[in-house]
Amino acid sequence: MLTGNALVAAAAADVSSPVGVWRIVDETGDPKALITISEHDGEIVGALTKSLGRPDGLERRCTECTDWRKDKKLQGLQIIRGLHKDPDSDEYVGGKILDPDSGSEYGCKMRVVAGGKKLEVRGYFGISLLGRTQTWIREP
Repeated sequence: MLTGNALVAAAAADVSSPVGVWRIVDETGDPKALITISEHDGEIVGALTKSLGRPDGLERRCTECTDWRKDKKLQGLQIIRGLHKDPDSDEYVGGKILDPDSGSEYGCKMRVVAGGKKLEVRGYFGISLLGRTQTWIREP
């Protein structure tokens, strides 16, 4: 029987899983932040763990948020929630992703690509066609 830490390590070792630490890069390729994605009771969630773009990035607060995250520090803030593995595909679907700059929350889906080295994260409004995809890089 595996302990909690062993389960996290086993999931992180699975390159087809989004569990792990990911580097967000913007459209120009500049690194912005690190996100730690974990699984809790079958739900994929993700929290901001380190700012790479601004020295004060994680000291900032989510002043534009309108839910329980209102005025919470960005460091440790859950920005991804509710994703579940689609049994019929390689995607994780049905989730939400927060833009802490605007306080807006969008639909979210993701899938691991490039042999586990990259994560395609799509945020969308209403339907998946109305959104954009970012590619995040897995941290070693």
